[in-house]
Amino acid sequence: MHVTDEALALHYLGHLNYYRLGAYWLPFEKDHSSHQFQPGTQFDDALKLYIFDRELRLWLMDAIERVEVSLRTQFAYQLSLRYGTHPHLNQSLFHEPSRYGRALNKLENEVKQSGEEFIKHLTQKYQEPLPPIWAIVELMSIGQLSQWYDNLQNRQDRKIIADIYGLDEKNLRTFLHHLTTIRNHCAHHARVWNRDYTVTLKIPNKRPASLVSSFNHQPSGGRKLYNTLVLLAYLMDLICPGHHWKKHLLELFKKHSVNPHAMGFPSDWQKKPIWTTNT
Repeated sequence: MHVTDEALALHYLGHLNYYRLGAYWLPFEKDHSSHQFQPGTQFDDALKLYIFDRELRLWLMDAIERVEVSLRTQFAYQLSLRYGTHPHLNQSLFHEPSRYGRALNKLENEVKQSGEEFIKHLTQKYQEPLPPIWAIVELMSIGQLSQWYDNLQNRQDRKIIADIYGLDEKNLRTFLHHLTTIRNHCAHHARVWNRDYTVTLKIPNKRPASLVSSFNHQPSGGRKLYNTLVLLAYLMDLICPGHHWKKHLLELFKKHSVNPHAMGFPSDWQKKPIWTTNT
């Protein structure tokens, strides 16, 4: 590996950790056992890849936040319309009692530990076991939200929420579980760009029809980030029209000259509908 500015390289290694940065020069090795690099590899090549991954994580978090807030809203709104103010206290609405009990216990602890003024106000003013659903969802992490949604007993309850996004409920269930993993990697500053994910999403194969052809349906691409980006781009178009999230995402690839195939992008990805339409 060529190091053109040794002082700068030592500076980055002193703040980024050799082991951490080393994950970003693996793609440039021609032989990992001897740690021999491909001819012409520069330290800056690995550093640019690291910076791209960092910016990608921030852009992913932007989309995940908007999707999470929207799903919280629909979870509370749809269930309260059907079952009143406190559906989360009705065990009969949920499939697995033990799973429900753990989720409810976690919510009770969240309320006790919360410093939110609106939670303090509700618990002081009203004599009820927990605040109403539209307040309690604001304390749910995306992981908790995924568990509550997945454990709903009635498929129609899941469907009415998934319908808001034009998705089948089984696809939304697996996507929420998968998105929890993505969010945790981003929050803990872990590598995401070329990672193989063990918790994968179930790719929609019926609706929305305009989106189905945009996915990478090959088994080799199913564990990469590409399909996640497709579904996030679709949801961002729906939730935040005019935000241009996917436009800026593609500009990020161009800015850092990253090979998207390492992320599971198919060879004809630029012709896929999700990337060729504005909304």
